[in-house]
Amino acid sequence: MPPIIIDTFDQRSPEWMAARAGNPGASSVSKIITSTGQISKQRDEYLYQLAGEAITGKCEEGFQSQAMLQGSEREEAARALFEMIYGVEVRQVALVYKDEFKLFHCSPDGLVGENAVLELKNPLLKTHVRYLLDGKLPSDYFGQCQMSLYVTEREICYFMSAYEGMPPLIIEVRRDEVFIGKLAKALSDFAADLILTVRRLEALR
Repeated sequence: MPPIIIDTFDQRSPEWMAARAGNPGASSVSKIITSTGQISKQRDEYLYQLAGEAITGKCEEGFQSQAMLQGSEREEAARALFEMIYGVEVRQVALVYKDEFKLFHCSPDGLVGENAVLELKNPLLKTHVRYLLDGKLPSDYFGQCQMSLYVTEREICYFMSAYEGMPPLIIEVRRDEVFIGKLAKALSDFAADLILTVRRLEALR
């Protein structure tokens, strides 16, 4: 079954928030499985969070710092820069589900052609400088990139860190099939536990 791409509403819209409520996403995959393929210590808390969201129908967002809000505002400029560098058009989407069951999703910052996804970050200046000097994918985003590739069934994830006045960092991330195998099992187990937890909560009504 091919992935299901949702592009009828925008990211951060009320519809987007509602669609994400109670549904595990790539941006939080580190709460399910770590970058080393181990089950995360945050798994149970994340499970309870999503189960509660499934019951209430509301996505309870975590704290957003001023830096995070400013990063969101700079996203358009970063996307345009990526398009200029690579000479491509980035297709913006709201959500991508792995299949028709919609058990989990990713919300990439764009789809590139037929074989790639884009993940944009607009971090603090000191963080961007560290990324530039390291010159590699920050380990914090390994799982997110791999889950985006798994869900979309694509081969390349372009990770881009951008800060105005500084050169961007763009890393081509390829599929890690060994990790994706562990990820697929972790997501399947998590989704099954989530369904059971929601049923238990519904029985208490």
